[in-house]
Amino acid sequence: MPSEISDPRTFPARVETSHTPLIELAEASLAATSAARADALDRTLAAALAERLESGDALLLAELIAAAPSVAIARQLWRRLIDAWRVASRGNAADGLAATLFAMPVVVIAASQSTADAPAVVPSVAGLLSDTARLAAILLEHRALAGNESFGLADALVAADAIDIPRWSDLLAWQKLVGRREIVERDLPPTPIAVQPGQQSVHLRFLIGTTLAAPEVDVLAATDGAGWAMPLAKELARQLALPEVSVLALPRAPQSPPAALQQGRAAQREVGLQLFASNAIRRLRAAVGEPSAVISAHRSVAAPGGGELRLSLSSPFDPRQAEGFRCPLFPTDPVSDVASMLVDLLRDCRVADVRVLPGVHPDRDPQTGMMLLFKSDAPAATEQISLH
Repeated sequence: MPSEISDPRTFPARVETSHTPLIELAEASLAATSAARADALDRTLAAALAERLESGDALLLAELIAAAPSVAIARQLWRRLIDAWRVASRGNAADGLAATLFAMPVVVIAASQSTADAPAVVPSVAGLLSDTARLAAILLEHRALAGNESFGLADALVAADAIDIPRWSDLLAWQKLVGRREIVERDLPPTPIAVQPGQQSVHLRFLIGTTLAAPEVDVLAATDGAGWAMPLAKELARQLALPEVSVLALPRAPQSPPAALQQGRAAQREVGLQLFASNAIRRLRAAVGEPSAVISAHRSVAAPGGGELRLSLSSPFDPRQAEGFRCPLFPTDPVSDVASMLVDLLRDCRVADVRVLPGVHPDRDPQTGMMLLFKSDAPAATEQISLH
């Protein structure tokens, strides 16, 4: 079923002249008939992207991803951007040591313990860490970062825009200054986490750090959290905790900013979907029995790329009770992969009635102006209804 769903995003019909050479390299690499030819083109593309990073043209690279004419090209460009960061990071060694700037994705689930009817204002989680030395000790104890002992962590949890593509040239420059043992002041203020009364919410933050190691050592080679993930999660939750607010922090492995950004966004979407599905399914089963699910594609100017998938959970035994989840599609996401993720989760939750609608649908119900979702008991699952 997921292979039949339409992609609601819009892609540029023509490529601007400034982006043409890089996009043509990506296209040629994907079309290469031999691995050797593809590898050569990939190295050329990564080198060209690295040159733009080093020259301060990171904003141009952000526009490049937006200008990709297809998901396949966007994926190829992002893979080479990860390589380009690695290429641009070479040569920053001094006195036999090289600096590595890393970002650790942290998905934060914050929940207010007060009821939604309570008039009290729930304080925001500041996102400021009180004891980074304790966090570093946990990583050191479990030999994260390839067992490296020369690293430091920032005391702020920052939002995705702090390490998004437009900031990469600045981050790269900071990394090189650290490699020269110069004092670096980073403009990375903490991003507060808003908490609503009686609600749970899922947020993405990043813990930033730098490490010094021999140039030939890849301190970010390990991509799992074996050993350190659980104790680090508990310590992060302890340092972020507030009265009347429960905090669950789910850290992922430290990576370069391009790789961390991609993984962090996917992790936030996955955790948000799991939280929504488990809560909504439990409520529906307790109230009216087994729910039905409908997955549909929608255009939305507020969504990345102008489109998103939506999951609606409802029951024919209560036409007024239904819940919906807006699932973003990032530039490198094949729509069928995201739809399969939704279907797989619903199957894991033992939802038997799952329908994937073909076609692309509007954002709003033209009659009510509310967000448009579908109910499974509509004729042929095509009757449009508006739900919160």
